[in-house]
Formats: sequence, C-alpha cells, structure tokens
Amino acid sequence: METPILGKVAFITGAGYGVGCDPKQQGEHAPNMGAAIAQRLAKMGAVVVATDINAETAATTVSSLVTYPGNPEHSSFKLDVTDKAEIEAVLAEVQKKYGRLDIVCCNAGVSSMAPFEKLTEKEWDFNVDVNMKGVFLCMQAVVPYLKRGGRIVNTCSMAAIKPDPTLAHYTASKFGVLGLTKAAAIGLAGNGITVNCVCPGWVKTPMQDREIVWEGAMKGITPEEVRQSYIDHTPLGRLCYPEDVANAVAFFVLPESDFITGEAMNVSGGANL
Repeated sequence: METPILGKVAFITGAGYGVGCDPKQQGEHAPNMGAAIAQRLAKMGAVVVATDINAETAATTVSSLVTYPGNPEHSSFKLDVTDKAEIEAVLAEVQKKYGRLDIVCCNAGVSSMAPFEKLTEKEWDFNVDVNMKGVFLCMQAVVPYLKRGGRIVNTCSMAAIKPDPTLAHYTASKFGVLGLTKAAAIGLAGNGITVNCVCPGWVKTPMQDREIVWEGAMKGITPEEVRQSYIDHTPLGRLCYPEDVANAVAFFVLPESDFITGEAMNVSGGANL
C-alpha cells in the first residue's frame, strides 16, 4: 500500500467511531465520516489525532487504525469545537506530543430538521455554533501550528449547493462553511496552506438514520421510503458511504493537489445536479 503522507500528523474533529460501535464487528463501511477519514489517512501513512466531543468514541476510532513502523502512535482527545479554550489546549498537547501538524480536517457536525416556520432559535444556535462557528474556531486556532504546505479540509454538505427547506438552519451553517473555506483559502495562501472542502450528499450514517425518521414523520411516509427517495434522486443509484467522503478528503491532502485551494468537491453521486 502506498503511503504518500507517511509521518504527517492529521488532526480530525468529529472523529468518534460512534456510540456502541465495535470496530471488530463493523461491516464493510465505517459508521460515520470522521472514522472513515481517520482510517483512510492512517492507511496513507498519517499519524492521526482523532477528536470528538465524546472521548470514548474518539479512542475507539484510534483502536481501529493501522500504524506504520517508525510512526508515533495515534492519539485521541475529547474536544468540543465550540469551546475556543479547549481547542487551544488540545492543540498545545498535540504540538507537545508530535512537534508538528500537517493536515486538519474540520469534520464535526450536527443536524436537526423542522419546517422553516417552526424552526426554533435553539435549533438554529446549535447547528450554526457547531457546524459553522466550530469550523471557524478550529481553522483559526490551527494556523500557528500548521507547517508550510499544510492542508485544511472542511466537511461541508450538498445542502450548501442544493438547499432544503426542512434544513434551513443546517443549510445556512453549511453555506457558511463553504464561504469560510473560500475566504480562508485566499487568506492563508501566503502561509503556503491550502483550504478546501468536501460536500457529501446523502451519506449512510447514524445521522441519516435519525433524519429519515424526522423527514418521514413530516411527510407521512416510512423512514425506508425516505431513504429510497434519496437513492431515487441520486443519478449513480446508491447512497453515499463514509468512505466516499474519505476518499475525497484523501485527494486534497495528496502532494499532487498542492496547487488546488478554495475548492468544494461534491461527493453526492450526482444528487446535487
């Protein structure tokens, strides 16, 4: 297996494996995007720092990773991306342990669903704080640590390309991530840092499992009918898997992508069209 980023340190938010998920009993797909990204980058030779608001699930992700001879061990930290002080404290620990930082994946995210007219301020604040403010805080905090040639890859969403009226707050937060990505790409170019994002479509994850229940209740159909509608509206005819997203992230951290910045890659099987 090729290891194009051997020894580079990759910091990933929202990288918990999932509550109750056992890597030894997992099927062919990772349970979520954060774990899949961690696994993909580790297979490419990176040293992974997996962070999540749930420390136990972050540690579980680390237990699922391959480690190459000569590399330091992977590590995990509890991290709330809306807490600036906690972000700075974790990054200081990462610097102390590894002495470098090369790749940052701002992946932590949340969702809820409601018709626009019934959307609450609490739901708005929760989505915007985690999905957009969290990306901003993490991106800003990592700049002093990233080496020249560093990479930032943010997890955006198809919602930033194709808005959904039942996800107005989530859509707004992901439009913000898209804008932050492009603005930061310009602002950090002088530091030799590239900033890009991936825009997943309907990804089969526990988050989707919750969303199809909510959407089914609103539309008066079953959750599985909702899921089938996602497939029916995807030209390539299947759901997106966490590994599809991880593969897109992997592209942005390869040496061959060092002249690409400010881009948003759709990973939706054509559903965004």
